[in-house]
Amino acid sequence: MKYNILKDMIALLEDFEAESQLDEIYTKDTEGFIDWLKNRYAKDSDALEVDWEGKEKGRSAESVINTLLVHMGRYAKSYSKSAIHGSGFTSQDDFIYLITLKSFGEMTKMDLIKKNVHEKPSGIQIINRLIAQGWVEQFNSSTDRRSKVLRISEQGLSVLEQQMDKIRMASDIVTGNLTSSEKLELIRLLEKLDVFHLAIYDKQIESEHLLEEGVKSKKR
Repeated sequence: MKYNILKDMIALLEDFEAESQLDEIYTKDTEGFIDWLKNRYAKDSDALEVDWEGKEKGRSAESVINTLLVHMGRYAKSYSKSAIHGSGFTSQDDFIYLITLKSFGEMTKMDLIKKNVHEKPSGIQIINRLIAQGWVEQFNSSTDRRSKVLRISEQGLSVLEQQMDKIRMASDIVTGNLTSSEKLELIRLLEKLDVFHLAIYDKQIESEHLLEEGVKSKKR
């Protein structure tokens, strides 16, 4: 016997628990859960009526999503540029790489590059810049002497900490006026997309075959 309904209910309860910790709107009991469900599905029903520019002329939802994701990337980049103004950082990639090393610990160059979904030449350029600044240290792996491992240096931690207030401010501004529940829903959707695309990215497919692989993945 399949228990899909039970699994769905557990997932909904997990969402409710996570959102109720951020907002004090709902009571943390069955009544609060029911109110949350009503509100959630009312929003879902409203979402079905979404309109967008060019819809009446045949512009697809996929086109709008792609455009909005590109726009969001540019908005985020402009706020990041403001956050590092006057610092030693050259670009947002500098502090993103440092944050990655701080959060996940030591890793190889390729692991760091893949973690940030970069092409190898661009990633190596960023890493070399961070090493030259003294913000990242490179040393031999204890498990494989042929491999080099990276870690954030004390100087890198210090420089990052000096800028973190502005970086957090930029991150907060990017999320705009979304409510806590909307942020959680957006995380869920973006993580779903990330899982889909990361599986393709990890295959390191040549550009000429990338669209073909993407189409195959959508059909699976």
